[in-house]
Amino acid sequence: MDKKNTKKSHIIIVSNRLPIILKKAENGKIEVEKGAGGLITAMAPILKNRNGIWIGWPGYVHEAGIDDNRFPAIQSAVSGYSVKSVMLSSDELKNYYEGFSNSILWPLFHGFTDKCIFLPEYWISYQEVNKKFALTVYQNTDDPDFIWVHDYQLILVGAQLRKFSKRTPIGFFLHIPFPPIDTFIRCPWRFELLSAMLEYDIIGFHTILSKRNFIGCIKKIIQDAQIDAKKAFDETVSEIRFNGRVIRTGVFPISIDYNEFSLHSWDKKVYKRSKKIRNNSPDTKILLGVDRLDYTKGIPEKLKAFKWFLTHFPRFHKKVHFIQLVVPSRREITAYADLKLKIEQLVGEINGIFSTNDWLPVQYMFRNLDRNELISLYRACDIAFITPLKDGMNLVAKEYCACNIDEKGVLILSEFAGAAQQFYQDAILVNPYDIEGTARAIYRAFNMPLEERNQRMRNLRENIKNKDIFWWLNSFLNAAIEKDLSSFPRVDEYFPDKPTANLGM
Repeated sequence: MDKKNTKKSHIIIVSNRLPIILKKAENGKIEVEKGAGGLITAMAPILKNRNGIWIGWPGYVHEAGIDDNRFPAIQSAVSGYSVKSVMLSSDELKNYYEGFSNSILWPLFHGFTDKCIFLPEYWISYQEVNKKFALTVYQNTDDPDFIWVHDYQLILVGAQLRKFSKRTPIGFFLHIPFPPIDTFIRCPWRFELLSAMLEYDIIGFHTILSKRNFIGCIKKIIQDAQIDAKKAFDETVSEIRFNGRVIRTGVFPISIDYNEFSLHSWDKKVYKRSKKIRNNSPDTKILLGVDRLDYTKGIPEKLKAFKWFLTHFPRFHKKVHFIQLVVPSRREITAYADLKLKIEQLVGEINGIFSTNDWLPVQYMFRNLDRNELISLYRACDIAFITPLKDGMNLVAKEYCACNIDEKGVLILSEFAGAAQQFYQDAILVNPYDIEGTARAIYRAFNMPLEERNQRMRNLRENIKNKDIFWWLNSFLNAAIEKDLSSFPRVDEYFPDKPTANLGM
């Protein structure tokens, strides 16, 4: 890149969804609100400072396409940067999103190959929609800009941009795990997907394992790629040489806005609500599970472990209350509807066997909670029970620890969550497939001395505080910028010191 080029560069974020939320008002009209979450919080100052653009699908189908009266409301929901909508038809939503993205890539990358539906029409739609996203990016970017594409729904965007002769630097971050070669090779379009990923300038993963799996697949499937063996399988940024280009790949574990969650936990309304939750379960310890409805989250296995615990440790009857929050997701997909039914049957079975007139072992909630309600649950519970069968990171574990301001809680965490790589010393790690072992972990958490609980939680909170969402953003973009992206300033200018969270309180 020409270092004399003085044209101001922008940052372009490309994701499946725009950072907005659509809600139905009491009058029946659809209202547009600013989205929440760590990624949006971290990206906002960067986008504002560089007059950036966020490109994505607004979250609804609109067959007519361009004449949409919601567009002004979508733009007004964010401030300081632009948003550009990529509209999807109902067929595209079915084949690209529900089909290729969530009936092929999602189960494949999480190791659930039995749930993959390898239909050619899904692949055709995935290519067409990725091209549609790429065209929107192409029409809204100049050469000095840095384009950052996010997640498995948009793997082909970089390759499509190269076909449009776009030479601006492009980064990609995968928010889910990358599978090993013996899993990935089952995909009929394995070569096309890997080749497309090698069109990016930098590729980020959450864990060393995902990076190793990716490089292992490159070595087996892309024969002409040259890999720096010294750095290929550790946390450092590695280089892959392919078709005369250098592609960088590294480990950048995503996180949360620690300050926002920690300080929000001191809010008076949160305190009152958490105290009320505690008063509803006096003289009991609260076990909390928070999961999206998904077969990767291990919710049935978790319930079976809790049943084993109650069966083999009867002295804990009436001394434990398990709150399991399941956030609705993808209910239009058969596998998810079946999962919901299975969860409800297990909850009913446990409560039917063990409940008494004054004690309900499992409190099951199937709904979305607002931020205050969720943080109140985090504050009220004694043990966080987070046991996915496979997870890219799992930010619930980090949110719980950030909110545990009295530092008395215990984190039970699946060894198959990406967060386990950071928390293995201080969380109680379990194999969620081991029902008895997970049940015994609950027993261990209940009997952990206060001093040990304090020390473990203090370590977990310090870990998250030091490597928060802003650290993640800095580490990825600065690694990208080191690749001679000289017209794009280092990210540190936006976060010169520890950033202060915008609590919105």
